[in-house]
Amino acid sequence: MARPCKKSASQPELWSFGDAVRSVRKQGGLSQEALADLAGIDRSYMGGIERGEHNLALVNIKKVADALGISVSELMETAQL
Repeated sequence: MARPCKKSASQPELWSFGDAVRSVRKQGGLSQEALADLAGIDRSYMGGIERGEHNLALVNIKKVADALGISVSELMETAQL
């Protein structure tokens, strides 16, 4: 699905990471809100992560991976980063 040109368009890694989070979340049967709650992150911020709008700090990447039940390296591999 083509994405509109946004500020993060110059950073396709953010899109890849967000797509990976969304994919693993859906495979796990989690809603965006449930994942955000598990990770201790605001739901709207989680939406921004999935849309590739946020360049996360390592601590937040770890929170998301933990909430998904996978390692940071597995998440990065899924994102092909």
